[in-house]
Order: sequence, then C-alpha cells, then structure tokens
Amino acid sequence: MKAFEGVRVVDFTHVLAGPFCTYQLAVMGADVIKIESPNSLDMMRAEGVSELLADEGRGSQFLPQSANKRSLIVDFNSDEGRVIVKRLIKSADVLVENFRGGVLARAELDYDSVKKINPYLIYCSLTGFGHTGPKAQHPAYDNVIQAFSGLMAQTGSTDTAPVRVGPPVLDYGTGAQAAFAVSAALFQRGNTGLGQHIDVSMLDAALMLMSTSVVDTQLTGGAPVPPGNSNATHPGYACFDTSDGQIMIGAFTGKQYSELWQVLGQPGLSELVARLDTRELAARVRQDRALLSTLLMAKPAQWWEDELNTAGIPASRVRQLDETLKHPQVESRRVLQSANGLDSEYKNLKAPVAAFSFEHDGPEITQHGARPGYSTTEILLDIGYTPEQISTLETAGTVKVG
Repeated sequence: MKAFEGVRVVDFTHVLAGPFCTYQLAVMGADVIKIESPNSLDMMRAEGVSELLADEGRGSQFLPQSANKRSLIVDFNSDEGRVIVKRLIKSADVLVENFRGGVLARAELDYDSVKKINPYLIYCSLTGFGHTGPKAQHPAYDNVIQAFSGLMAQTGSTDTAPVRVGPPVLDYGTGAQAAFAVSAALFQRGNTGLGQHIDVSMLDAALMLMSTSVVDTQLTGGAPVPPGNSNATHPGYACFDTSDGQIMIGAFTGKQYSELWQVLGQPGLSELVARLDTRELAARVRQDRALLSTLLMAKPAQWWEDELNTAGIPASRVRQLDETLKHPQVESRRVLQSANGLDSEYKNLKAPVAAFSFEHDGPEITQHGARPGYSTTEILLDIGYTPEQISTLETAGTVKVG
C-alpha cells in the first residue's frame, strides 16, 4: 500500500510549482483530481518540443508533473460548477491551489468558504510571495523570483552575473516544499483531527534553497560574491580544463585535497597540504589552482574522473543532459519511469518521478498526464451524478468530457 492511498487531492494548480506538489502526492498513491476551467486550461498543456503532444493538450512541459492525475474540466465560476466542485471538496482530504489572491474567493472556493463544508481539509496555497507583506498580490514566475531573491546575482562569475539558472529550479523546489508541508499537515491531522491552511511562498522556498548564503550575508553585511565554477577558499573545489573537456573536482576536506595531489603525482605537496589548516589552504588558492590547471591538461576528463573517484575524491566530467540520461548510473535508479497513456510513437518516454525510492510501495507512475477532461465522467459518477445529469451539464457547457 502506497503512503497516500485513500487520500483525495483536489488540484487547482497550473504551470509548474503547484502541479509538481500534487504530482509528488500522486506518485505516492494519492487520488489527485486536476480541475481546470473549460476556457482556461493549464497553459503548460500547449508548451513543449512535441507538436503532437501539444495538440493533444499534453505538451512535453506538462507531462513531467502530471502523471497519475485524473482530469476534470468544470466551469467553477458558474453556479452548477461550484456545486460540483464543492461536492468534490466535501469528499477530499487536500486542496492545493496556486491562483493569485482573490480568484478562488470570487468562486467561493477560498479557505474560509470551503472549511465550512469540510473542516478537516488540508488547504495548501502556493504564490510567488505568500499571502502577507507588501508584495502579496504581485504575480511571479520562476525567473522573477530568481531575480527578487538574489539567486540570479549569485549565479555566474563576477564578470557574468547575474545569470538566470536555466531549469526552473525554484518552481520545482517550491513544489517539493509544498508536498512536504501537505504531508506534514496530513500527519498532524492524524494526531489532532484538525484541518490546516498552508501558505507556501516561492520567495520563501528560494531563501530555503540558499540557507548558507542567507546566514553568511547577515554575518558579513554584504551580498555573496558570485563564485563562478570555483570556491574562493578551497583550491581543489573547482572546475578545470583537461585535454578534451572539463572536470569538476570537489576536493573540499583537507584529506580529499591531500589525496588529490597524490593522484596528480605530487607526494610532496600532498604531505604539505595535509598539515595546513583551512585559512592556510585559502591563502594558496591562486598558486595551487595554477599548478592544478597545468597538471590536469595532461589527460582526458573521463580519465581524471575515474582516477579521482577511485581515490575517494568527488569529481565528474562536465556532461550534457542527453549524455547523463544514458549513463548506467541513471539507468540503475528508479528516478525515470515510463508509463501507459501515450501513443506508440512515445511509448518509451520516461519522466522523472521522485528523488527517493522505497523498499516497497514507493513512488511510481502508472499513467502519463491525461488529456483535458479525460476523467470528467468518471469523477462525476464517483460523486453521485447520473449519466443523464452529466450529459445535461456537458450540453450547458458546465463541464467538458474528454
């Protein structure tokens, strides 16, 4: 039995952060029902590199956070639509939404409204800046929060910063924080019997992901210097050119740094640095990096990766993502999984599932993201509507059957 089997989640999310939260619950067994308005589908349904999938309303940028979910298309701003949604909420354990403030309130689906019909509900709201403070009503995407939070200003080097981090890491990081918050609230409810309102902010999540920088900035009174690909005080924690590419080395501890010089055929330096403290090593950054750069040019990056890893030193050749996905290490894990639900052309498409595995009943995808309204009839039957009533609702435009 999976961790969240029997838990019903009403999913009012769109784009990335909110959908990723509910996706993490779905891969652990929750019954996640994605709700969209007929005239305002999740914009990510049309985003991605495959025109075929986009035409189906399942773009490649929609699929990675949509597996295992059921799709209900209902006009929740209409009177009958609100009746449907409230009936569904009454049967739910969790509601997750990431609309701007006021959108769900106008539909009488804000927390204060729905807790009257389901006081045990876990209601999780995700926004760019949270529900308090002067920016509470301001819109945001991942790139905006990267800029506001100071993350961009720390990315790149002093010559290139600020640089936006390529993948939408704050969207996914916020979604993961929200999934943890929902899990904690469900556990809390098991002990107290009380529902909960959770306020998740992308800005707060960004600060959590920069915890050491947040503390150091308070101590120094100044913003961090963009580090580029090298650590300012640890000579062996940096990226270097080799004869055919680049190698990122993580010789952070004194022992690792000493072992690095052994691998490089410098036993005298290995003995010397083993006797130095952190401040003394920091003073050697410039001269040691110059010698490391020269020595590492003698061999290919993969050769160095193999040698350094064998010696217990963290190191990796700098890879492109397509190469990483083919590596036996990735293939040995369950992080990427294929599932049913796509045409034969894409039958082998795999999606990232979760960054952990269980001994049994762990995270799993069984069905790729559904077409719009694919589950509308099934869900309405679940909550007591008859086929005739569903047909009437469809004719009226209140719901859409996929």
